[in-house]
Amino acid sequence: MAQKEKIVILGGGFAGLNVLKEIDNKKFEVHIVDRNNYHCFPPLFYQVASSGLEPTDIAFPFRQRAGKGKFCDTRFHLGEIKEIDYSRRIVITDHEEIRFDHLVIALGTTNNFFADNSLANKVYTLKSIGESLRLRNEIISRCERAAIEKNPAKRQEMLTFVVIGGGPAGVEVAGALGELKRYILRREYPEISPSEMTIRIIEGSPRLLASMSEKSSKDALDGLNKLLVDVTLGHVMKSYDGNNVELDDGTCIKSSLVVWTAGVKAVRINITGCDTSSIFGHGGRIITDSCCRVVGLDRIYAVGDIGIHTDKAIPRGLPQLAQVAIQQGKYISHCINHNNWSRPFSYNDRGSMATVGRNKAVADIGRMHFGGWIGWMTWMFVHLVSLMGMRSKMSVLLNWTWSYFTYNSALRILLRAPRQPEAEN
Repeated sequence: MAQKEKIVILGGGFAGLNVLKEIDNKKFEVHIVDRNNYHCFPPLFYQVASSGLEPTDIAFPFRQRAGKGKFCDTRFHLGEIKEIDYSRRIVITDHEEIRFDHLVIALGTTNNFFADNSLANKVYTLKSIGESLRLRNEIISRCERAAIEKNPAKRQEMLTFVVIGGGPAGVEVAGALGELKRYILRREYPEISPSEMTIRIIEGSPRLLASMSEKSSKDALDGLNKLLVDVTLGHVMKSYDGNNVELDDGTCIKSSLVVWTAGVKAVRINITGCDTSSIFGHGGRIITDSCCRVVGLDRIYAVGDIGIHTDKAIPRGLPQLAQVAIQQGKYISHCINHNNWSRPFSYNDRGSMATVGRNKAVADIGRMHFGGWIGWMTWMFVHLVSLMGMRSKMSVLLNWTWSYFTYNSALRILLRAPRQPEAEN
């Protein structure tokens, strides 16, 4: 029996997972490499940060699928990608070297601080479950400390939260904080007046959700206003020293908790053994042809947020959205399975959506716009069916139902890891 060709998938996000689902493992030996041992659902990171969901509700272990049924020839490797050696056809992680015949790069994005890398140590971000838990702990800790703080000025400083970026992630984080201020604070923290909590969202464009319709932008603005969130449009953050946010108009906001959702860039990857001068494009993304093949590199593909193909119709490439990643993952699997590259990738835009809070969401699907309760139900349904595993779906549905009727969450508890023991060399 002929030996199977070996496909290595780097990254287990939306793109990588859909390659894994669709690839024919009767033809190929499939290996997936990720820094985590689970697939997670980034659109709901903000709900972990706001104590709405547990991390296990939106995470699915790779090994629960690998080696079983359709995935019987799939092998999982835990590791941080250090290098791709094209000349030797190997991937080098911090633990091992993995040979490949085909390589699918689906590593996604990381935070973009627009040349001010010092922000990485000053702001809170939402690009992983770990970062979501860190923000959740800080929000709860500040509420607990403010409840016993006697100095009103210090208490108000503890409770000033600033969100940078008015895209879907920023709007959802600000909305979750707004619900804490309007509905939860008075009941669970009676020592604190809601007027002492300040939530601000800063967006550089003239409207929120700039990539969506104007109706969605207006609905999102109205929803945040009802949740007592202060919205600043048309201004950007000029600097942040860890305690003071300075805007481009000179406004200074005193806050030591800033949530950064303003931009993303492709995960940087080191490729050796070939000429890389023409591989990387705008935002660090890997340049591909219309079939997601990395230009100049044989049998190496870049899918999802990390890849970019430009032409007259899409001069800046496709947007870095989950739907693009999902569709490209399925597409590249079909091409590899049949060794047929005659049909270029074509993106089918299925719409955009964002939620502000309970009964408040916006959805643009084709020419249709949904807002309010209908938009919220649409948002919940789409996110629920997109989760992996029946256990996750049932757990999330139960949490959402309970929270809707009671405003209660058992997740507003501080969970801090103890000190690790020192290991001997």
